[in-house]
Amino acid sequence: MIEQKRILATSLPGPKSVALAARRKAAVSSAVSGGNDLYIEAAEGAILVDVDGNQHIDFGSGIGVASVGHNAPRVVAAVTKQANSYGHTCFMVSPYDSYIQVCETLDRVTPGDFEKKSALFNTGAEAVENAVKVARAYTGRSAVVVFDHAYHGRTNLTMAMTAKVQPYKDGFGPFAPEIYRMPMAYSYRWPGGAENCAEEAFAEFASKAHIQVGEDHIAAVVLEPIQGEGGFIVPAPGFVKKLREWCTEHGIVFVADEVQSGFCRTGKWFAIEHEDVVPDLITSAKALGGGLPIAALTGRAEIMDAAVPGGLGGTFGGNPLSCVAALAAIETMEADGLADRAAEIGGRLTARLTGLAEQFPQIGEVRGRGAMMAIELVNPDGSKAPDAALARAVVAACGRRGVLMLSCGSYGNVIRMLPPLVMDFALLDDAMDVLTESFAEALA
Repeated sequence: MIEQKRILATSLPGPKSVALAARRKAAVSSAVSGGNDLYIEAAEGAILVDVDGNQHIDFGSGIGVASVGHNAPRVVAAVTKQANSYGHTCFMVSPYDSYIQVCETLDRVTPGDFEKKSALFNTGAEAVENAVKVARAYTGRSAVVVFDHAYHGRTNLTMAMTAKVQPYKDGFGPFAPEIYRMPMAYSYRWPGGAENCAEEAFAEFASKAHIQVGEDHIAAVVLEPIQGEGGFIVPAPGFVKKLREWCTEHGIVFVADEVQSGFCRTGKWFAIEHEDVVPDLITSAKALGGGLPIAALTGRAEIMDAAVPGGLGGTFGGNPLSCVAALAAIETMEADGLADRAAEIGGRLTARLTGLAEQFPQIGEVRGRGAMMAIELVNPDGSKAPDAALARAVVAACGRRGVLMLSCGSYGNVIRMLPPLVMDFALLDDAMDVLTESFAEALA
């Protein structure tokens, strides 16, 4: 058992981590960037233990993966049992029960009371790409509409769908065609003011979609209910419902990309539920596998069946080890009430971050839902000019104190918080104390 406590045994990074960093530099492509030089050898709950014996509070959860905590008991037991049975057959060649169980479970827990079906893949990007494939097959149309600040993955198609060039797209083009980007209802930065954001953003969206694409050409609108890499942007209230109604009116498949926001993270099972909206298709990954790689596409049965037999699949999609891990992770979420727990974490984070914003005017906005919270850092002169340098400095200062934080945002000026949903409140409070200290140091 790893004590759920932050412990600094050495200065950071410690000597063993420094040695590993040198080996990495010699052996690993520099294009695979790293946020820090802290090399991990064990983890449990919300604590990461590095090779030098330091214990770090994990506020990133492996980018939203470890929602049920690191080394979650049900997941470990399920994977161990499966590994002692068989590791791979390929579901398309020699099928097995756990793949079907995962699909049945997804059909049950995702929004919507209509008949649903699912398919399993390896990564969130694969799930998004397959959402586009089935939407095109179902509608017979080719255009796909996405949004400013969106992040959907690193494959060629999902890079085209992703808004930010650096570092995700630089030097990798040309990209897949028939992708059209529309304005996001980003209240904090909406020119007409937050109170007008939903109405004006939707009006601009509808006008541009009509003029630049044509409703009869659009197969799908793909939206993150809370944008992840783009800065944890929560759409202005009412915007998503207007999109849903517009898609229904024009026979367009509405896709919720829940790769980062799904599975209890926001205080509900899926972030789209906060909008009182049911998507046609929903993509999931990250927290679904409890630490193992698995992704899914779930949606209306008639849409999911639109592709020809053999049109979906892949060698490792729905691997047996990942399937049993997913079933154990979902069992943990249900048995331990992790959606409610996320809401509690969100309440505590909001209170602490709001207090921090009163202390430091460089925090322009506190936003998010549940245990998916963020602060946007700006010049405090009223211009809202993004301050990416301050975000980097605060994240680095947290890291030196044993708290792993992540930055994000189109402008690189957002600090995001994705703690495991099993995190002790004492650990959460300790991390917030460290964040306060780190701000003071960065601004000194």
